[in-house]
Amino acid sequence: MLSSVRETESAGPDTVDARLAARLAGLRAEAGWSLEELAHRTGVSRSTLSRLERGELSPTAALLGRLCTVHGRTMSRLLLEVEAEPVQLVPAGRQPVWHDEESGFVRRSVSPPHPGLRAEIVEGVLGAGASIAYENPPVPGLEQHIWVLEGTVEITVDDTVHTVRTGDCLRFRLRGPTRFHCPGPVGVRYALMIVLP
Repeated sequence: MLSSVRETESAGPDTVDARLAARLAGLRAEAGWSLEELAHRTGVSRSTLSRLERGELSPTAALLGRLCTVHGRTMSRLLLEVEAEPVQLVPAGRQPVWHDEESGFVRRSVSPPHPGLRAEIVEGVLGAGASIAYENPPVPGLEQHIWVLEGTVEITVDDTVHTVRTGDCLRFRLRGPTRFHCPGPVGVRYALMIVLP
């Protein structure tokens, strides 16, 4: 069972972590699954899921990826669901930012998903030597375009490693596991465009 989480301070009702915990509990209830059933579907222990839903733990990118997969959502869509009503103009200071403390991954929703629109833009930042991996796509056939703004990232798609450097763009349809690794010596910052099939 996967248990990649970090302890979190008691989250107040208005924090992103608290709203995320409530939304994860709500999605499980909407699906009609017990904690035991969700544990079976995700490979995450029942106790870890329970603590996540109570806001006692904050999920890593990998764990959140597993939860998104079973609920059929992109990570951006899930994070949007815990934010306020979407707007057309998203000022830089109001773009939702999510941190995975374990991997050091920072994810900014530059243009959050919106009902009726199929594309969104995300900014990703990984420190030198950091990696994040996703076992399955949240939505099979998801189209991704990754444009590196600074640094270098190695992206594994369909067992092929692509080295993407400053200014390069990698595009593909997501059908299986992926891995992002920053080989260093400095971190990487990239723009990710996600298009629903």
